[in-house]
Amino acid sequence: MEIKDGLKSKYIDPFTDFGFKRLFGEDCNKELLLDFLNELLHKKEGKIISLTYLKSEQLGRSAEDRKAIFDLYCENEKGEKFIVEMQKTKQTFFKDRALYYSTFPIVKQAIAGDWNYELKAVYTVAILDFVFEEDKKDIDKYRYDVMLTDIETHKIFYDKLKFVYLEMPKFTKEVDELKTHFDKWMYVLKNLKRLENIPDKLREKIFEKIFEAAEIAKLSREEYEQYIISLNAYRDFKNSIDTARDEGRAEGEEERLKLQQVIEEDKKVLAEKDREIAELKRRLEK
Repeated sequence: MEIKDGLKSKYIDPFTDFGFKRLFGEDCNKELLLDFLNELLHKKEGKIISLTYLKSEQLGRSAEDRKAIFDLYCENEKGEKFIVEMQKTKQTFFKDRALYYSTFPIVKQAIAGDWNYELKAVYTVAILDFVFEEDKKDIDKYRYDVMLTDIETHKIFYDKLKFVYLEMPKFTKEVDELKTHFDKWMYVLKNLKRLENIPDKLREKIFEKIFEAAEIAKLSREEYEQYIISLNAYRDFKNSIDTARDEGRAEGEEERLKLQQVIEEDKKVLAEKDREIAELKRRLEK
C-alpha cells in the first residue's frame, strides 16, 4: 500500500483543526462521532442514539470569569454532555484544564429555585498527539479511563463524570494487527493522512464514510483553502515544537561536552597532585 504525505496526501489530516471538525463536527458526519463515542464509552444504559452540537464556547458567570473553548461540545438525547478535544502538544496543566472545562457543563445544569442537585453525566474525551511524562514507561497502555473512585476499594464513587485519554503516539498496530472496532478507530485517526486507499480490513460502512468525508479531492475550493491554512498552521506548530526540542538537545550536548572537558581537566589536576604526593613520599623515605 503506497503511503503519501504532505499536500499530495489523498486524505485530510485529522489532527488539523479543519480535519477534526470535518470528520466529527459537521451534521452530515454526525454518524461518525456517534459511532466513535459509543465505541469509547460502552454506556451500560445503552447506546447514544442522537447528538446535538452545542456552542463550543462557554462563558463564565461574569466578565471576569475565564472562557472555556472546546473543540466539540454536544449533548445526547438524555441531556448528557460530551466534550471531545484533539490536543496537539503537551500542556503543563492539561489535566487541570480538562477538569476545569468539565465544570462548565456541570455548573450550567443548575436550576434556579427549588432543585435537588441531580446532574446529567459529563464525559470528556481527549485525543492526544503526545504522551504524558508520567506515562512514558507504560509503553503498551495508550487508553486511560478516569473516574472518581475510592482509593482503598477501587469502587466507583461517582459515575457521572468520566475522562477518556487516548495517547496516540503509543498506538503502533499495523493493519493486520487490528482486532477490535476500537483498534480500527485508533488506526484510522493516526494513519488516515498517510493512506492511499481503504485497507480491506476497514471495509465497513462507518470507515468507508470516514474515507469519503476525508477525501481532499472532494473539498470545495473554499474548503481546500481552509484546510491548507489549517494544515500549515499545524505544521508550523509541530516544527516549532521539534525545533525547540532539537535546540534543547543541542544545548544539552554542548553542556555535556563542557562538563566532560571540566572532568578531564580535573582528572589531570588530580593526577598531577598524585605525582607530587608520591614524589614527596619518596623524598621523605630517603
